[in-house]
Amino acid sequence: MLSEWIIKSAIYGFLIGILVSAPMGPIGLMCLQRTIYKGRWHGFFSGIGAAFSDLIYAMITSMGMGIVVLFIEDNQSFLQIAGSILLMFFGIYIFRTNPQFRTPKEGSRKKSYSQDALTAFFLTVSNPLIIFLFIALFARFNFIDPDYQLFSMALGLFGIFSGAIFWWFVLTMLVGMLHGKFQNRGLLIINRSVGAIIFILSVFGLIYSIYHY
Repeated sequence: MLSEWIIKSAIYGFLIGILVSAPMGPIGLMCLQRTIYKGRWHGFFSGIGAAFSDLIYAMITSMGMGIVVLFIEDNQSFLQIAGSILLMFFGIYIFRTNPQFRTPKEGSRKKSYSQDALTAFFLTVSNPLIIFLFIALFARFNFIDPDYQLFSMALGLFGIFSGAIFWWFVLTMLVGMLHGKFQNRGLLIINRSVGAIIFILSVFGLIYSIYHY
């Protein structure tokens, strides 16, 4: 049983980390702009800063969810249905968003990798609304197990951080390779693809949750 929860926490955490990082909001745009105009590693280290911020909010959400873990256990099916519905609306919102690059000012100073990470961290951590996304994802995936709560939480948080880092590594690598070919249309395609995937996954999750309600 413990080995099953190890696998579940790691996989679900990794998936949550990708889902939280993937939408092209202001931080995603900043990371891609730095990748295109300053180089791949500037974009990647910006993503690392954002990933640390996501980890902090995931920890806050986990502790809050742990307090009401009995309520979650008693209302698991309902919370999974509610989480799926919230994710459906989130997927629609991401699909309809049309992000745009802003050309950097001429003569702007090229920051170090640590400065890139710090600015991305503070910009991301200044948006506490991401907690609601974590709550929806945690409820949807039944993320915290009451029997192995502390262990599964720690492993899941590591999975979330790993998923976020993996996303930024792959994304900045691909954008760095495409470079000049990757402009606003590429952003729109990414956002619509991510929105569609989130929506489809949430629909399947909703059907599954209703069937087992």
